Amino acid sequence: MKRLFLSIAILCFITVHAQTKPCNCCTEKHAEFDFWVGEWTVTNPDGSPAGTNSIVKIQDNCILQENWTSAKGNFTGTSHNFYNYKTKQWEQIWVDNQGQSLHLKGNRTGNQMILQTDEETNKDGKLFYHRVTWTLNEDGSVRQYWETISNTTEVTVAFDGLYQKKYLNKQ
Repeated sequence: MKRLFLSIAILCFITVHAQTKPCNCCTEKHAEFDFWVGEWTVTNPDGSPAGTNSIVKIQDNCILQENWTSAKGNFTGTSHNFYNYKTKQWEQIWVDNQGQSLHLKGNRTGNQMILQTDEETNKDGKLFYHRVTWTLNEDGSVRQYWETISNTTEVTVAFDGLYQKKYLNKQ
């Protein structure tokens, strides 16, 4: 009987302790990119399939983890997105199955999360950077628009995708 009482007491203590555990990443700042959380189908501007994307919150709401698969399935990538207390900005670290990586930084403005890389030098010696903008649309869809910008005037669109929740597409 003493063991049963002790077991119940320990279980109650653990339960109460677990419920009062602080959530360091349950702030408004940490929720700014939550509009991207979900299971998505992604289409190109012409309506053709671009791929699928799964964005989930992990590590006690501190990280948004992205898992991308292209429409043909031959290109995949994963990113970790987090709010950096020290720099007071959002960061994304992307790595794909082609060995490419990106480190983006920025903040939310209105209904957009705008992140960009530091400037780099291309093979021709010109400076460039990548800027990716996620826009929350009124219907709950999200547009991801990725630009490569060189010499502050030359802009190339690397990706333009419309995210729609899978359940809305009945898939």
